[in-house]
Amino acid sequence: MKSSARWGWIVALVAGTGAALVLAFVLSFSSQGGGFYERHFVWLFWLNLAAAVLLTLVIAVVGLRLLLRLRRGKFGSRLLLKLAGIFAVVGLLPGLVIYTVSYQFVSRSIEAWFDVKVAGALDSGLALGKDTLAALANDLRGKALVAAERLAESPAVSPLVLERLRVQIGAGTAALLAANGQVLVSAGGDAGAGPPERPGALLLAQARAAGSASLVESLDEETLAADAEGPRVRALASVPRSSITLSAGDERFVMLVQPVPRALAANALAVQAAYSEYQQRALARDSLRQMYVGTLTLTLILAVFAAVLLAIVLGNQLAKPLLLLADGVRQVAAGDLTAKPVFASGDELGGLTRSFADMTSQVAEARGQVQRGMQQLEGARTRLQTILDTLTAGVIVFDREG
Repeated sequence: MKSSARWGWIVALVAGTGAALVLAFVLSFSSQGGGFYERHFVWLFWLNLAAAVLLTLVIAVVGLRLLLRLRRGKFGSRLLLKLAGIFAVVGLLPGLVIYTVSYQFVSRSIEAWFDVKVAGALDSGLALGKDTLAALANDLRGKALVAAERLAESPAVSPLVLERLRVQIGAGTAALLAANGQVLVSAGGDAGAGPPERPGALLLAQARAAGSASLVESLDEETLAADAEGPRVRALASVPRSSITLSAGDERFVMLVQPVPRALAANALAVQAAYSEYQQRALARDSLRQMYVGTLTLTLILAVFAAVLLAIVLGNQLAKPLLLLADGVRQVAAGDLTAKPVFASGDELGGLTRSFADMTSQVAEARGQVQRGMQQLEGARTRLQTILDTLTAGVIVFDREG
């Protein structure tokens, strides 16, 4: 019984491990893309493989013992083999059905992830976000050109003039820059924020070459999540030199800064993140399918091995009292009426072995009584013969007729 309990604990442990892996596999679909299990797929694979190897060794040992028992012609080996086969088939058939359904589900789910309509929607969403941001940049660039022309007509640029111009064109921040990008005069923005940042060298060079340029800046999740200014559009336009206040060496630029609406920036980042993730998954499409199918196959192997091991253990437990009873019947048929072992269980099979043991004890006791009676009769016959042999006179016996 201790050996059976030990086998039961081993089977329970392996079956629990397999069940945990199945739950992990199922949760990988219900979570957001199954990223955790994809990142730790190597550990999951080796854990599956280790459990499969352990079950293989256990089944090999048990199968070898059963084969040796059958070759030695030990009584009940065929019955044990038949019961183990029946239990294995009963456990294997549902596992194959579940595996077939799960395989179809995994294949169709992965194909649904990469549907043509989904890819087209992501492409359209990304293009729409880019066009919207480009439209904001081009609109602010046009406003910068308008502001540059108006400043060229103004004899002098003061903060008041720049503020009036900023309000008229509807910009967030306006500034007049020197040729090197240094801020000369600014208007708008936060009261305590100070003058706006100087533009980058690349944007300044583009504005100098083309007359105007615009750029969307700080469009990332960190900037959007912070309490800072957030994403913004920056536009530069070269001030025409028709003004009498500008000479050939006094190049000036008008800079406009307009914040991007946070909702628009969040949606654009969300679409961009989804598109990037989709492209990464599309590139690893075959690997993703192999990963899920491989995990599913290893889980099936675990389930099948556990079913076979349980079949052998349960078949042994079921056949043990029957074999005990059959061996006792064979011994009784051969004339052996010694005390028979009893299978210690509270079910009907245990009760049957106890009844057989009681019957064997009763038969043995009855045979003992018969043997004692025969011995007493033989003793009486011997004593009578002894008396007859020692008598000196003859003894004549008459019947009723004389």
